[in-house]
Amino acid sequence: MEQALALLADPNAWASLVTLTALEIVLGIDNIIFLSIVSARLPEAQQRPARQIGLGLALVMRIALLLSITWIIGLTTPIATVAGYALSWRDLILLVGGLFLLVKGTLEIHHSVEGEEEGERRASSTFMAAIVQIMLLDIVFSLDSVITAVGMAQHVEIMIAAVVIAIVVMLVAAEPVSAFVQRHPTVKMLALSFLILVGVALVADGLHFHIPRGYLYFAIAFSIGVETLNLLARARRRRLRAAEGHH
Repeated sequence: MEQALALLADPNAWASLVTLTALEIVLGIDNIIFLSIVSARLPEAQQRPARQIGLGLALVMRIALLLSITWIIGLTTPIATVAGYALSWRDLILLVGGLFLLVKGTLEIHHSVEGEEEGERRASSTFMAAIVQIMLLDIVFSLDSVITAVGMAQHVEIMIAAVVIAIVVMLVAAEPVSAFVQRHPTVKMLALSFLILVGVALVADGLHFHIPRGYLYFAIAFSIGVETLNLLARARRRRLRAAEGHH
């Protein structure tokens, strides 16, 4: 109790909480994009429950990992050496997760470009299959998120509070983001490109070639800015055509 009160009175703890929460929300963008893409293949009535279950699992997984910090640190210990490359469980998880994202993003882009019928796409996916895919990526994203949290904060209480706040924000943002992505095909294509970009970064991390996340987020932010201008221009053209039609 005394430790909790001391943390509440410590301005450094509050600064750490705000910084870590903001970082967790930024890291959670990948999660929201993946959730929106996977859940879109389900019947409409199942899409929202799939997103909620996915984020609920992400919360449980991240808190469980935070409470097992010693085990998390152990994941970075090499388990084998292949051609001079020290392979750890963390590397293996990042490699598998990155390759999964690359395959998933490529297949989704293929389906979009080839013009697969919506009914066929939804028939090819089941609720449990979507949840399994979400769980697999939750493990990868949670590991990345928790390792970041452990590196930035000293107190488990602050880490858990930051993760809970970030998941709540993601839960609120998931519905409007998913609806927006599905409404605009070009935004969906951009979101799939982001997944491929994140997949490449995860594979690089797994191979010990660290790509600073700032570069990735700058590329994503710049692309979003360009697409926003495109959407505004398209909306303006529609308004002009509508005005001309009234005349």
